Amino acid sequence: MSTSRIMSVFAMSFALVVVAFSINSTPVYAEESVSEGPFQRIILRGGTLVNGEGAPPVGPVDIVIEGDRIVRVDVVGYPGVPILENRRPEARPGDREIDISGHYVLPGFVDMHGHTGGSAPNIPPEYVYQLWLAHGITTVREPGSFRGLEWTVEEARKAAAHEIVAPRVIPYAGFGMGSSEPIISAEQATAWVEQAAEKGAQGVKFFGAPPRVIAAAIQTANSLGLGTMMHHAQLNVVRTNVLDSAAMGLTSMEHWYGLPEALFTDRVIQDYSADYNYQNEQDRFSEAGRLWAQAAKPGSERWNYVRDTLIEMDFTINPTLTIYEASRNASAQRNAEWHADYTLPTLERFFTPSRYAHGSYWFDWTTDDEIAWRENYRLWMAFLNDFKNHGGRVTTGSDAGYIYKIYGFGYVQELELLREAGFNPLEVIRAATLSGAEALGLEDEIGSVIPGKKADLVIVKENPLRNFKVLYGTGHYMLNSENEATRSQGVLYTMRDGVLYDAQAMLANVREMVRQAKAEEQE
Repeated sequence: MSTSRIMSVFAMSFALVVVAFSINSTPVYAEESVSEGPFQRIILRGGTLVNGEGAPPVGPVDIVIEGDRIVRVDVVGYPGVPILENRRPEARPGDREIDISGHYVLPGFVDMHGHTGGSAPNIPPEYVYQLWLAHGITTVREPGSFRGLEWTVEEARKAAAHEIVAPRVIPYAGFGMGSSEPIISAEQATAWVEQAAEKGAQGVKFFGAPPRVIAAAIQTANSLGLGTMMHHAQLNVVRTNVLDSAAMGLTSMEHWYGLPEALFTDRVIQDYSADYNYQNEQDRFSEAGRLWAQAAKPGSERWNYVRDTLIEMDFTINPTLTIYEASRNASAQRNAEWHADYTLPTLERFFTPSRYAHGSYWFDWTTDDEIAWRENYRLWMAFLNDFKNHGGRVTTGSDAGYIYKIYGFGYVQELELLREAGFNPLEVIRAATLSGAEALGLEDEIGSVIPGKKADLVIVKENPLRNFKVLYGTGHYMLNSENEATRSQGVLYTMRDGVLYDAQAMLANVREMVRQAKAEEQE
């Protein structure tokens, strides 16, 4: 069946949903034909499978899904020759069958650091959710719950019940948020974590606090079965670097703060300039770009000790390489090709240099700043690759909504950056799928395409192992056989819990949201 035929079959059967959202408090309506299912039984026939566990591609395969579960994955022949019909699972009366011959099937992606807005004002959650799903993201760890824990927990419930078009949401509470007074004692920390768990938090995100407070909070979280993650902020990192927090029982670190500090051998404190001020965003990010150069060198005794100690603790690094990418090439990220059609005006304003906005540090960004950050990336990537090569768990997260990064698009950039760091393509996919599931304790449910697991899938026409750019919502820009410049389509369909989502329809919805928002501002 041709690609156009596949798309027409899908489009005719997708359910029509009308969703209201708000930009600048003005109701706007977008029609979206985006979802179908779950099915009593559906068979995806003839695709090439990348299962997420590190196995090489295999195909053609037929994947049988009943309700929200994968029940069979059958190899039904060999590439380039007719399918062996006697190997194919038989369709039963009422089954849905979809021919995905020539297409690639991957597990749904896990974004381990995805904020549902919370940065710029008036970001409709529908905008965020549809961009995530349209890029194959089926599970999101929501760190900090900046819209409020209660709101985030309720959104997670709605998503689980398929009352809204959204990925699976894992809500984490930002430590101390909502407290009427500063948390300065172990007893207060314990009580806060217990209350967060009662409200539905599935984990806690830390930014920093006195060591006794963090230790008590982590211990309590672990005893309650909550996940823990930490942005080792510079204001507290001298007392609690990543080795310190991992020893307390922290299960994952965000970004990279706290890691070079653990690698210091000839100092204890970062070599700040005398006029540094943490509240000055340019100071903060400019001097952070010179931090890895102060750490132990690759292959040194200290480097290996930190690497091996973290691996022994089954520690997870969620680097979010993508969110700092503008630091080494601001112009490229500021002018990314998707901004015109997919970036809301409220985000454009938020990205504009400002002394009041976090991550908007382009006051006077210089050639030397970018060169320093390129060296930062070289050493940071070297550690991540070495950590992975020795058995450490590295996951994928985007932290979009800051520093010129847009939901979904930033996640695909993260895949490209792990490839740059030295991960082979199958290692990148594993980091994006099974490794994230393991870090969340969900590896028995999601993260790979095997019978018994949830039916979380990504379907794309082109081979992403050859080129991750084919996953972008804007597609891959290339020359076709007729010598014409053209674009691939990006992800065609995403499935979560057996519900099939039309990625192209969701992208069209987002483009319309952005168009209407821009038109409204011109009135």
